[in-house]
Amino acid sequence: MRDFADKVVVVTGAAGGLGRALCLRFGRAGARIVALDRETPALDALLADLHEAGIAAITAACDVTVEDDCLQAMAEAKRSFGAIDVLVNNAGITHRSAFAGTETAVIRRVMAVNFFGALHCTHAALDELVARRGMVVAISSVAGFAPLIARTGYAASKHALHGFFDSLRTEVEPLGVKVLLVCPSFIQTGIEKNALDGQGLPARHPQAIVGARSSPEAIADKIFQAATRERRLLLPDIVSRSSWWLSRLAPALYARLMVARLKREMQSGGR
Repeated sequence: MRDFADKVVVVTGAAGGLGRALCLRFGRAGARIVALDRETPALDALLADLHEAGIAAITAACDVTVEDDCLQAMAEAKRSFGAIDVLVNNAGITHRSAFAGTETAVIRRVMAVNFFGALHCTHAALDELVARRGMVVAISSVAGFAPLIARTGYAASKHALHGFFDSLRTEVEPLGVKVLLVCPSFIQTGIEKNALDGQGLPARHPQAIVGARSSPEAIADKIFQAATRERRLLLPDIVSRSSWWLSRLAPALYARLMVARLKREMQSGGR
């Protein structure tokens, strides 16, 4: 069991949704929080809430697609708190568009945030994580291990996270660093509301939802519990668990069910 009291936890994409919930959950366990995001006003509000809860925290504006931003953010974490014990790679974006109607620049943007953002932050924090025998948490998705229709770029970015972090684990686990991959299905966050269409504009067509959305707080608590147990993989809800097994045991059936579900959602207006 890993104890996070007085540990320094860095969270990307921290200003809202799951990132905000993770800051509060680890903070309530006694961790000192470094909250990173591009949204400065939302970061200010988060910092006020953390301090009101008695949680030691700082914030830093950070665009994870810019490597120098990530280097500076990790340096600020070390200057302020003296260490980095946990890095939670949570920042992410998505798109809703079939590949034939998607500009390649949209997929590059998704990859830049979801994959290269995690790569930049992990590389910037790695020396500290090794020195502290720390932990990396990567927020992936069901799309990290199974196909997702009309999300080719998003699925590619999440598959890339699995290849990267599963491989990184083989390098750093002997040094005492743990790696946890988290694969939720749908969470009540702003990622889908801010999804891009094929031209990089806000997506307007409905989103297909399979099962109920989980609250950010519920998923944050499950991530915290998995981190305390130093788990390698977390499938935090019934959809993610059933998708894991069905996509492996009957991949063709999984694909047919996914397509059928999307058609029903589109016909009903996404309700």
